[in-house]
Amino acid sequence: MSTAADPDHAIDAELAFTRLEDVSLDDRNARRARTLDPDTRADPQAYDRRICRACDGSAPGGLQPDLREHGFARIDLSARRELQAALERVRVAGRLGPADVAEIRRNLLGRTFTLPSGERLWLLFIAREGFFMRRAGPNGMALTREPNPEMNEHDASVAVHADQDVEGTPLRQMMRGAAPWLFRHESPGRRNRLSRLALLNVWIPLQQVTRPLVLMDRRSLDRQRHQLRYGLITDAILPRGEDMRINDIWTFLHHDEQRWHFTSEMDARQAYVFETLGTPHGSFILPGEERAEARYRQLHAVIAATRGGDAEAVIRALAIADDPHWRAPRRPRWRARSMRWSSCSPRPARTRRRCSAAIRRAGARARRRPPSG
Repeated sequence: MSTAADPDHAIDAELAFTRLEDVSLDDRNARRARTLDPDTRADPQAYDRRICRACDGSAPGGLQPDLREHGFARIDLSARRELQAALERVRVAGRLGPADVAEIRRNLLGRTFTLPSGERLWLLFIAREGFFMRRAGPNGMALTREPNPEMNEHDASVAVHADQDVEGTPLRQMMRGAAPWLFRHESPGRRNRLSRLALLNVWIPLQQVTRPLVLMDRRSLDRQRHQLRYGLITDAILPRGEDMRINDIWTFLHHDEQRWHFTSEMDARQAYVFETLGTPHGSFILPGEERAEARYRQLHAVIAATRGGDAEAVIRALAIADDPHWRAPRRPRWRARSMRWSSCSPRPARTRRRCSAAIRRAGARARRRPPSG
């Protein structure tokens, strides 16, 4: 029987880790990564970029992750019709509005879900600031975003990280220092395996076309050597007071023994749940995303030309300019959505509508992350 470790069921994924030269000891003698300002954090040169083998959980014999053992699992949402309808509205709109948030929360909060192990997961609380949407363009490009002050919207994650230090801000202030005793966790130097209360991320892919989520099997992580405290500056993403503007999270050093997993065949009928307090995760660029980026930019050029009424510019923008050296992956596992349109359409408005719809389909990936106890 084939397994997730087979070469045909894995793909090269470039992931960004903390550089060794950016690690030091803090005043508690704990290993800490240097805090990067927002501009530096977006610079690829600020990281130790490594090619890691990511195993596809959609393949026959692929890993069926267990939350307690691996640090992440998948849950089935397909039978929850009201939730599926709300998620589909968000997918089509390409944005998350207050009414959508209320509907999704109503269909998650207080509900129970069956984990692959047979255990029941009961979502007791969803943090307001932790409810957000990720939209990622192909091949690392940033998408243009409309102002949406009521909602928290992000690009794909830049570096491998885990979302919260159980001893740090804001949990330290919110729980008055009791978080390590309340929540199940595993950190360098301490752990709590007795509590049945956990902080979790719930990640629902509305349309997984580019830059999928990838998670580390926590059994392959040496926390003492490779897990680092990090202070994330939140000024640009979260409205917080001065005492909580630095969010204490984790970053990681790379090691060849670390094992990575993703699921290529996944949509909003399934969700990942993984541990907020310690599961390393990130995103990576799939083979072929450079072509998707070219098509994305091409469609934008078509829209601009049709708006300007420039027929010759429309024809130039629709010309195919493939890289003759590009080759498809040996065993491709990602379904491409087909799209048809006329290069000489007499109806510019219709062309713009079709191109805009194609851009939303080709460029959007959403991630929801409501920590729950």
